[in-house]
Amino acid sequence: MATINYNPKDILQKEFRQKMRGYDPADVDSFLDNVIKDYETFTKENQHLQDENERLRAKVDELTKQLSVGGTTAAQPSQPATNVTNMDILKRLSNLERHVFGSQVDSGANASHRL
Repeated sequence: MATINYNPKDILQKEFRQKMRGYDPADVDSFLDNVIKDYETFTKENQHLQDENERLRAKVDELTKQLSVGGTTAAQPSQPATNVTNMDILKRLSNLERHVFGSQVDSGANASHRL
């Protein structure tokens, strides 16, 4: 992951030097307030996606273990026959990862609408 230079607190506490023909401090403060709000939103969304990713990885690990245990034993008549193959599971997993990781690449506005 890329290095993050500023957190919302850093932005809030940033002091700019004033010059004779500088920018209007009220405009700069207003803009930075909006940047802080966006930064906090992106941080929360990123954490949510990381938590969801971890949950999905744990589920995949659990299902993989179940599949490996079920595949090494002799045919068990108590288990119903399914038409789901390993390839189907891998395709579904790939689609889920594309959905989760793809939304991080898109712009923030587009990413929130997909989920």
